[in-house]
Amino acid sequence: MTRILIVDDDPHLLRALTIALTARGYRINAAPDATTALRAAATAAPDLAVIDLGLPDLDGINIVESLRGWSTAPIIVLSARHDETAKINALDAGADDYVTKPFGMGELLARIRAALRRATPADEQPLITTAAFTVDLAAKRVTTAAGETRLTPTEWHLLEILVRHPGLLVTQRQLLQEVWGPRYEKETNYLRVHLANLRRKLEPEPSHPRYLITEPGIGYRFTPDASV
Repeated sequence: MTRILIVDDDPHLLRALTIALTARGYRINAAPDATTALRAAATAAPDLAVIDLGLPDLDGINIVESLRGWSTAPIIVLSARHDETAKINALDAGADDYVTKPFGMGELLARIRAALRRATPADEQPLITTAAFTVDLAAKRVTTAAGETRLTPTEWHLLEILVRHPGLLVTQRQLLQEVWGPRYEKETNYLRVHLANLRRKLEPEPSHPRYLITEPGIGYRFTPDASV
């Protein structure tokens, strides 16, 4: 049974989320503060965490950073903070999604299902196909209508990360850490240069990208065709 950690200091919301998710077959660990949440996570590792930022003892960002230090479980942040900086900080800390309060229960449940689908191991698609190009993950090869497209090792690494997370925002920090290492977390100009090269090689209209999308100030996402 999928275990979900819910952290929120609003007892009414905590109870509503617990009831709604339990009714859908999830096993819930509910925590009203960061201390209780971290203790619960250490005792029983969650498969997904839903974390409020405004907690009485610590900011929810501290929980996100702590969990991300040892867990790859999806993390959805809940917050009444609507400003872009709060969203960037949460995503950079390791959150996978950000939901602002107030929110619809149906939307949150859908986001939870989507996050769990992305995290569930499945038979990997060796071929990622779009109308413009095909990525062969096994052969580490990219082809367009003109034939095989040569990518530098760095370009391949960036593309591979993005296509392995279709539709999902990958933050600048994540990309910089994975491709260049933690000492390069602030070198966002590296990403701009290499993504521009990838678009030039793969996008039908590089100046109006269809597949390799920039989320300004936050990161990038690969948006596959609805059906190919």
